[in-house]
Amino acid sequence: MIRASINQFLCLSSVNFLPLRSGCRLYRKFASLDRCAFYGRRFFFLATAPLLLSREGSSEYSNANSLQAVEPDESLLVRTKLRKVLSKSKAPGVLRLAFHDAGTFDMNDNTGGMNGSIILELDRPENAGLRRSVKILEKAKSELDKVQNVSWADLVAVAGAEAVSLCGGPVIPVQLGRMDTSIPDPEGKLPQETLGAFDLKKCFLEKGFSTQELVILSGAHTLGGKGFGSPIVFDNTYYKILLERPWVSSGPSMSSMIGLPSDHALVEDAECLRWITIYAADERRFFEDFKRAYVKLVNTGASWRDA
Repeated sequence: MIRASINQFLCLSSVNFLPLRSGCRLYRKFASLDRCAFYGRRFFFLATAPLLLSREGSSEYSNANSLQAVEPDESLLVRTKLRKVLSKSKAPGVLRLAFHDAGTFDMNDNTGGMNGSIILELDRPENAGLRRSVKILEKAKSELDKVQNVSWADLVAVAGAEAVSLCGGPVIPVQLGRMDTSIPDPEGKLPQETLGAFDLKKCFLEKGFSTQELVILSGAHTLGGKGFGSPIVFDNTYYKILLERPWVSSGPSMSSMIGLPSDHALVEDAECLRWITIYAADERRFFEDFKRAYVKLVNTGASWRDA
């Protein structure tokens, strides 16, 4: 936390352009104005800013023009309550819940994103099994609401980050302040597990994510028991097994037990394969890049309450 006098303020703003397939360019500008809080006779200043979209085709995600959001102290209470209801065995479902809430974002019509709508969409086929994860989080929310109002969007975003760190992955700071929607997101917005690499890249580009970020976020499949190592350990085993292509030499029945068709498709694409190879060899880099990509994911499409 940064100390500042009462007369100080800081305004962070950045501009980024994302090339689209149509040849036009998307102008995205994020800015956040920090808040000052008074404690006793001292003033504390906290600057927060969401991650910016990285350029499609950039060679180094870690060098992208982005700002790391600073986690407010108020999220510590949320994390504490979540730790009481989460376990490693519950972590994969909770992380999937976060991805399915945020993954509906569509830049074309500016719908979806991390807005808590997943609570209204549990009957959809693609969300099968997520009701169990919602019930887990309801226990934490009922306790939190007694002392601090927390939106479902915030709770799910923080819970996904906690699921990652609980299973040995990086600690991911998540900013609070998202507001919940009262209506479900449009259907058919989540990436389909049967898509090939070309269509996957197109789908993620329409959500504001580069090919590199597609590969990074796909690394979350290391959790959940789809043949990528231990189902409750977050590491870079996903990429190592993709490089081995075990589904090629196994029979049809075994092939379906190792990843999804969309996972298999990534390793057949030269651009995706480049990043798969990098993350298979460097777990530390995967962790750092996943932190940034996750924060961007859970900030995408969010509506923020006024400071």
